[in-house]
Amino acid sequence: MIRSLWTARTGLDAQQTNLDVISHNLANVSTSGYKRERVVFEDLLYQTLRQPGAQHTQQNEIGTGLQIGVGVRPIAVAKNFTQGTPQETQNDLDIMINGNGFLQIEMPDGSIAYTRAGSFSRDSQGNMVMSGTGYPLADGINLPQDAVRVNISSDGVVSAVISGQAAPVQVGTIQLAMFINPDGLSNSSENLYTETATSGPPNIVQPGTNSSGTLKQGWIENSNVNVANELVNMIITQRAYELNSKAVSTSDQMLGRLTQM
Repeated sequence: MIRSLWTARTGLDAQQTNLDVISHNLANVSTSGYKRERVVFEDLLYQTLRQPGAQHTQQNEIGTGLQIGVGVRPIAVAKNFTQGTPQETQNDLDIMINGNGFLQIEMPDGSIAYTRAGSFSRDSQGNMVMSGTGYPLADGINLPQDAVRVNISSDGVVSAVISGQAAPVQVGTIQLAMFINPDGLSNSSENLYTETATSGPPNIVQPGTNSSGTLKQGWIENSNVNVANELVNMIITQRAYELNSKAVSTSDQMLGRLTQM
């Protein structure tokens, strides 16, 4: 009876974690470049009361055995890196990655972070920076102060049309970072990821090469969260939580009966 109480408790904890992740997905439904997350579970150790395959007699083996599980635990939160829906912004500095890859962002400590959120603007020095944080592109794109228009090609070439000049001037190239295991990247908030040993080192490529995506100017990638799916998952999680609560209540009632005997 005590075993069932502890087993149900692990189910309550697991479904609470599941709800936390679903809530996080729904909270970021409008976050540019956000990738949907899901919880990965595994069953816990089993109490073996009768080993499968053990000898019942000298000639006969036990077919199935008797093993009782003791619950569940969450072991990972996996990301879904499928493409989000495109949204046109008509901002010359906004970039959407159509396909695989990450933009490189230079952090204040000199390290490099990676993002799928392509909303950019220029700072007082003309550097191309993230709109929300001011972190610059690691590619070092510096736009002339008298530039009246910026062109970003699908393969990452950035050129500026300067007032009084007919021909555009190339000011740099945006490259993409590719990872063997994007799921291994570490979340670091502000729409940024950082490299880990599991993700592997970045492979820096020109957009459109080595299976990387291309760039689309004037567009951003929306979150790939499907609200309807998340609401269905929330209902399933709620019912699972209620069932585990019922298991705790039933075990408590059965223990109560024993104390009255």
